[in-house]
Amino acid sequence: MGNMEHLRSAFDLLAFGDAMDGNTGVSEEGGVSAEALPGYTEVLGGSYRAVLSALRECADCGLEPSARALREHARLSPVEIALFFMCAVMWTELRRALTIHVFQPFARWCHIQPKDVAKLPESAWKFIFYTMSWSYSTYLLFFSGYTFFQDPPSVFYNWKSGMSVPMDITIAYLIQGSFYGHSIYATVYMDAWRKDSKVMLLHHVITLALITFSYAFRYHNIGVLVLFLHDINDIQLEFTKLNVYFKNRGGSYYLINDILSNMGSVSFSITWFWFRLYWFPLKVLYASCISSLQSVPHIPFYFFFNALLFALLIMNIYWFLFIVLFVVKVLTGQMKEVNDVREYEEDDVHKPLKTKRDNNGHQGSGEGKHVQNGITKEKHL
Repeated sequence: MGNMEHLRSAFDLLAFGDAMDGNTGVSEEGGVSAEALPGYTEVLGGSYRAVLSALRECADCGLEPSARALREHARLSPVEIALFFMCAVMWTELRRALTIHVFQPFARWCHIQPKDVAKLPESAWKFIFYTMSWSYSTYLLFFSGYTFFQDPPSVFYNWKSGMSVPMDITIAYLIQGSFYGHSIYATVYMDAWRKDSKVMLLHHVITLALITFSYAFRYHNIGVLVLFLHDINDIQLEFTKLNVYFKNRGGSYYLINDILSNMGSVSFSITWFWFRLYWFPLKVLYASCISSLQSVPHIPFYFFFNALLFALLIMNIYWFLFIVLFVVKVLTGQMKEVNDVREYEEDDVHKPLKTKRDNNGHQGSGEGKHVQNGITKEKHL
């Protein structure tokens, strides 16, 4: 990574050395204990300065050095690539089958509002997947002997180029990587088109890049931590939306679904801040930007990975603004019930179609189709 001494001096200026002196990581019994983490502002400031220093001193930056680092350190077999594409297609076909044969018939059987019949399959599909994936990540971090959550710097302990990946983590990577490959396709052709869909598409591309390259470079330990900190919010979001769809069905109002949707939105807002905006920098960025250099001074692709992680943090902040907007609308009385502020209003949905019909004698502009909250996207299934 170039002159690492420059980075180490930056850490000294930030007093990280003093913080580590207070806890050497060795217990009284002689075992290794979790390192004491610095404060939130210290982590953000230290991570930012470390990345800037790495950029100035980067010896692996540029096309030729990057290509050399890929050849020397990246490990991704043809079988693993083939499994990725097979599973991505499998997720797409499984969602298609569940939508046609389970989710849509169930929505019509429950007599939910027609405008929600096309949106329910998306939420049901994501709710089921993220519940299973987050449960598996929770098992890995808390019930299988790994200490990555309690001791984030441990994600880089004993790292070696081309090291083997434990089978339980390999399974998590295959599931998550192939699902995000499917999600890139689904965002364009299957999901409801929302105000943040372009950002969502970028998010899926960045996440897939992080999953792929972190596996290839054997940074899989920190990848499990990233997945755990993000998937829980998707469970709460889709749970809330499902209850919004079910609170008015068959011409009747159901209080229990209204209460559950309100509880889900409050829980979603709190955990979004806590998991993605507090724990993510405190655990992931600290380990990736700072501890990685202490464990592996010449760690490859340091700037590349941290740039993607910071981009992920910026998108999390962007989506948090939607949450703040939602809270403001509720507190000021502009919104009387829980609703997804990212979705287009009904008037906005139909305006583009009406304009096209008046001017050209027919409807069906690409833009109009994109904003119909998934209704016209049924044909892409």
